[in-house]
Amino acid sequence: MIKIYDLIILGAGPAGITASVYAARKKMDFLVISTDIGGQAARSGDIENYTGYQFVTGPELAIKFEEHMTSFGININMPEKIIEIRNENNLIKTITEKNEYLSKTLIIATGKRPRELNVNGEKEYKNKGVTYCATCDGPIFSNKDVAIIGGGNSALDASLQMMNISPKVHIINITSDLTGDPVMIEKVTDAENVIIHNNSEVKNIYGDIFVNSIEIKKNGNIEKIKVEGVLVEIGLMPNSEFAGFLKKNKHEEIIVDCFNKTSIEGVFAAGDVTNVPEKQIIIAAGEGSKALLGAFKYLSTHKF
Repeated sequence: MIKIYDLIILGAGPAGITASVYAARKKMDFLVISTDIGGQAARSGDIENYTGYQFVTGPELAIKFEEHMTSFGININMPEKIIEIRNENNLIKTITEKNEYLSKTLIIATGKRPRELNVNGEKEYKNKGVTYCATCDGPIFSNKDVAIIGGGNSALDASLQMMNISPKVHIINITSDLTGDPVMIEKVTDAENVIIHNNSEVKNIYGDIFVNSIEIKKNGNIEKIKVEGVLVEIGLMPNSEFAGFLKKNKHEEIIVDCFNKTSIEGVFAAGDVTNVPEKQIIIAAGEGSKALLGAFKYLSTHKF
């Protein structure tokens, strides 16, 4: 017979971890299922706007998150990929690649994943020069010319990291101007080893065993640029495919109200996987606490 949990939390990024700490303090019978710990926070660079830390890196913050979970003895099944969730006899069934679980309530905090370019050579050279995380993989390209694809904050953050270790950093930006924070734009614009290609898009990625060049279309003209690394920073996609029975917006983000309720009773969602307007670590953490409080109240006011 399958055990019935009070709560299952999907994801262990800032939202899921915060929800789990609140759940542990309320002595709930719950389980956390995730592919990793830290989520996008663990892949972030320098963080200067998380309350209590004047400065902390993403990986350092992820370690602190894990330590907080460990201090409460929180049970986490990891790595485990979510396949589907569905209603079953007034309960919620979570189906993963390894098992099936039943719970009275569910919090979805699965976050987002990097968006791909979908150009020739991308899949062929993934992990062979093509990467989606400057914080994770940037040091691999020390003393090598690189291309950073994108023009927003994630691309600028990657550029700030890479311009200190790469001789030449090419920013390939599809719009007419960079769109990130003004301070970050100023820093990359002033850097002597950063070349900004506005009105440009990647058409092909070339290499032999590893990446050795890219082809871009710039202002209608085709150019080839020699690089040994391609860091794709063009935004994120919500990890919401398994939640087919929930209402989502056009971006496939799960729609929640101010209490983090979804379109299905007993199912709550928090963090970057939802339609919350801003995608920030501190906001995701706050949303995680709200979702847990909502789930706890739901359990207190419903019979099973």
